[in-house]
Amino acid sequence: MGASKCIQSEMLHCRSGHNPVTSVPNLKKPLLSNSRAEVVKLSRKCSATEASNRAKSLIVAASPPTEDVLVSTDPLTKKDLVDYLASGCKPKENWRIGTEHEKFGFQTDSLRPIRYDQIAELLNGIAERFDWERIMEGDNIIGLKQGKQSISLEPGGQFELSGAPLETLHQTCAEVNSHLYQVKAVTEEMGVGFLGIGFQPKWGLKDIPIMPKGRYEIMRNYMPKVGTLGLDMMFRTCTVQVNLDFSSEADMIRKFRAGLALQPIATALFANSPFTEGKPNGYLSMRSQIWTDTDNNRAGMLPFVFDDSFGFEEYVNYALDVPMYFVYRQKKYIDCAGMSFRDFMAGKLPCLPGELPNLNDWENHLTTIFPEVRLKRYLEMRGADGGPWRRLCALPALWVGLLYDEISLQNVLDMTADWTAEERQMLRNKVPKSGLKTAFRDGLLKHVAQDVLKLAKEGLERRGFKEVGFLNEVTEVVRTGVTPAERLLDLYHGKWGESVDPVFEELLY
Repeated sequence: MGASKCIQSEMLHCRSGHNPVTSVPNLKKPLLSNSRAEVVKLSRKCSATEASNRAKSLIVAASPPTEDVLVSTDPLTKKDLVDYLASGCKPKENWRIGTEHEKFGFQTDSLRPIRYDQIAELLNGIAERFDWERIMEGDNIIGLKQGKQSISLEPGGQFELSGAPLETLHQTCAEVNSHLYQVKAVTEEMGVGFLGIGFQPKWGLKDIPIMPKGRYEIMRNYMPKVGTLGLDMMFRTCTVQVNLDFSSEADMIRKFRAGLALQPIATALFANSPFTEGKPNGYLSMRSQIWTDTDNNRAGMLPFVFDDSFGFEEYVNYALDVPMYFVYRQKKYIDCAGMSFRDFMAGKLPCLPGELPNLNDWENHLTTIFPEVRLKRYLEMRGADGGPWRRLCALPALWVGLLYDEISLQNVLDMTADWTAEERQMLRNKVPKSGLKTAFRDGLLKHVAQDVLKLAKEGLERRGFKEVGFLNEVTEVVRTGVTPAERLLDLYHGKWGESVDPVFEELLY
């Protein structure tokens, strides 16, 4: 889950359609040959020439599960897994911005969550009116694809746009607006609205519909075994995230460290989930708090990223030890929850005895890891709550300004260089409750956020695309130290008369 929290890819859908990685064709033939020799061996040096060669020769779909994948005759090696991550390296002129955002659908007369049959009607309506390709699982429509964009469903029907890899934030915001227009054009005739918030404010788990997707059934059964809040994560949270590129292993490391260190600040700036089942829940970002007890084997702040030895190989070592969820074979999800990918590589997976994984299985596995920043063939910034459309444009603006400008990135690394693992974890633990008022060293996190916002604005200025205005939505948050969640709480205790129902109009798309 994920772009967000859940496993983002959909059946028969190529992830290259919506992320900032090298595009590869959505082939209908088997994606791996029987001969390992035919799979290009990628070096970890990521020159522009090598990146160009990879674009021509790497034949691995960017988002399994994919139909009819042949099992390799030669076992995967760790080098194959490392090379897979390294294949994401690309020269700066090819860096792109991929934005993903989720939202809650509700029936405007009762405020209840929309049912699957309504979601199916919505998906079919968008497909018919706006020329999207349907994505099916069995007889059920579960998503849409158009060019390099896709629409998918989270476990409780949260509606997600996974945007195309775009060059500028103007294009990103135009994409968001176009998507919301299309959704609204269909839903207004259905009596359905969409809410931009990080946690379902009114309804309990028993009220949330379950989407007909095989992977989610496996996760639903597994989650209660590894944490107390996993089902809340699946069914009652919404996020917005941005996916960004790197040029080399060294560049990936720098961006990963900067992103992890500052992720609690992003969580605070976009905190927007203060209600549970009609009442304040004691948190500003309940969505962020839920991740602290969902499955700590696959979530968190990844302190090893700050070790001198960190690189692609060390992330592979970490990912190999994250328990699996499933393997996809012959259009079916095989429950392998809790089993080891290391055993899979040795042909010792209990649910598929004697069978070896392919790179599609590895890519699938990588999408089931949920840290605050996630590495695939790009980096995902995952710490923000869902929110209204202006904030959907502000989050990528923040991270692009910080990470795509060399001066700002170095300033972030200098600023955070002496932060200890304990301090980073303290911020992660406290920000969901106290936001920008979290005490940090001799001041408040608000003061750090002021410096961070300044660096983001300067980074955007140097990009030269006149994108700084997209940060206006968070400028006032930083100036006052008052998060979006605190503004909602003020309305709840005042104008709204201690009812959460008005939030469905306040944050209606």
